[in-house]
Amino acid sequence: QVQLVESGGGLVQAGGSLRLSCAASGNIFSINVMEWYRQAPGKQREFVANIISGGSTNYADSVKGRFTISRDNAKIAMYLQMNSLKPEDTAVYYCSLTSRQTYWGQGTQVTVSS
Repeated sequence: QVQLVESGGGLVQAGGSLRLSCAASGNIFSINVMEWYRQAPGKQREFVANIISGGSTNYADSVKGRFTISRDNAKIAMYLQMNSLKPEDTAVYYCSLTSRQTYWGQGTQVTVSS
């Protein structure tokens, strides 16, 4: 089994920064992709960013230029540096890892005050 644990969420003022971390453990074989999603109250979970096994990255248009995804292969960890945060970034942020199947973390709350 694979476990994912997110951390780094919190309360920040608009324009501030946060860095989320996602630590993976367990029986992990080859990793195809690691991703960040978020879910705001009353809304569906949405894609934020991902990093593919070769290192290429993709971002949602809403976070391009503000968020940066990275990965530490040695630690099997993933990070999301979030800058210039906006109130609309408020959500629970989830990390996922896709190997032979997709695993999800429990989420970390990010709240951006105006």
